[in-house]
Amino acid sequence: MHRDDGAGQRFTQHPHNKGKALNASVKTTPEKISGSAILFFIQTFSTLGFAVLYSTLVLYATKKLGFSEDSANAIMGVFGAFNYGLHLFGGYLGGRYLSNRNLFVLGMVLQVIGCYLIASAGVTGLYWGLAMFLTGSGLNVTCLNMMLTQRFAPEDDRRESAFLWNYAGMNLGFFIGFTVAGYYQLSENYKALFMFASLGNIIAIIAAFMFWGHLKDKNTPLTQVSPSTYRQRLVAGIAILLVLLPIIRVMLTYAAISSYFVIAIGSLIFILLCLMTLKHPVADERSRMGAYLILMLGSLVFWSLYQLAPMGLMLFSEHNIDLNVYGWQVAPQWIQNINTIVIVIGGPLMAMYFNHLRKKGYRIDIPMQFASSLVFIGLGMLVLPVGISLAGSNGLMAFKWIVISYILQSIGELLISPIGYAMIGKLAPKQHQGLMMGSWMMVTGVASVLADYFSGMMPDNSNTTPVATNPGYSHIFNLLGWGSVITAVVIAVLIPLLRRMITPQVRAEA
Repeated sequence: MHRDDGAGQRFTQHPHNKGKALNASVKTTPEKISGSAILFFIQTFSTLGFAVLYSTLVLYATKKLGFSEDSANAIMGVFGAFNYGLHLFGGYLGGRYLSNRNLFVLGMVLQVIGCYLIASAGVTGLYWGLAMFLTGSGLNVTCLNMMLTQRFAPEDDRRESAFLWNYAGMNLGFFIGFTVAGYYQLSENYKALFMFASLGNIIAIIAAFMFWGHLKDKNTPLTQVSPSTYRQRLVAGIAILLVLLPIIRVMLTYAAISSYFVIAIGSLIFILLCLMTLKHPVADERSRMGAYLILMLGSLVFWSLYQLAPMGLMLFSEHNIDLNVYGWQVAPQWIQNINTIVIVIGGPLMAMYFNHLRKKGYRIDIPMQFASSLVFIGLGMLVLPVGISLAGSNGLMAFKWIVISYILQSIGELLISPIGYAMIGKLAPKQHQGLMMGSWMMVTGVASVLADYFSGMMPDNSNTTPVATNPGYSHIFNLLGWGSVITAVVIAVLIPLLRRMITPQVRAEA
């Protein structure tokens, strides 16, 4: 199972063939097309469980389990941090010990068990269930992205479109998850909701087994070892999973302390990547790795604001927005479907539109898209103080303002997230792709902790009114919005430098 053969072998690049283009024959094969379509389907269903936890955890902890808002936000911050932070380790564990497809399935199994514990065992079940869910979801997302990126040659222009389509599939899963979560939220039937969350994971497991041969790894360190070494690494990989569970459980219990640990690890990884870049022997690759590090810092600002959705923005929506829209009561989770609708519709449209512009000679490149994304999410924050200033006598902001905010944030997400994933295959040297893909995702984990800090700066909604809390919300939204816009200006000033750093071998667009 762990070996490349047949059509898959045509995608293999010799490890000493540093950065050279693969044979042109790899550009169109039925295996590649079917593999991408299968991953789109798997991505959709594997996202359901995460969508439910992402949109409901804070509300479940405060409404059902009696947690304070600060405690619930802290758990959500660590939840996001470990989910995304473990992506870094997932790239290493999948590529060197378990294989990406094996790790993906094991992660899905852990998520199913985790959802059951969260649904049925109260506070104790929450911590153990989250530990199992996070170990699964945190490790296997990188596996999906690596399985997809391995189906394209480095110079294949269709990689970006494939990731945009895959990103649309992920957000289709979010749409289904958010919709069902909102339905059960109105009646606070959390047990049925968490049991539903496991259904998507089970479907993803079945699909992976049905198309097992299409998902084999290509040119990872594990594909180069002997069968006996492969079996030894498989056992070691499973042992690592079992050791992770109690560690994550303890860190969830002490969420406030764990957040400092996440920041420290993120800083250490960034420093190590800088050192690795400085020591990299190939000049062109070293230059592109430097561009990657600069863009990583810019993305940290974006994701810190974006991760407010399940924390501070969720509580703001619950308490300070008029959720009665034309006689319909809107569940807080449904607001996040604004994001998924924009992504699902806008992802393919953006891919087609960018391809059209590029054929006409326009340069739509990564630095420009990153700067634009920061502008859009900044505006998404800045429209909220406008809506607050126009709130009624009861202090409730009109629903349309949160709609506008989420549309702007979603456009920003389309400009940075799938492009960031696709960028790894172009900027990262072959031997560092797994590590750099994981590092890119880890940024979102660090941002989740920062979002918890920003949420802590927002007013406490306990025993108060929207009129009393609106000034505090308006102040923090203004600070965050203008901070993002200023960061966008800095990236824009650096665009010429970034283009020179990226250009050496990626001529048309990085």
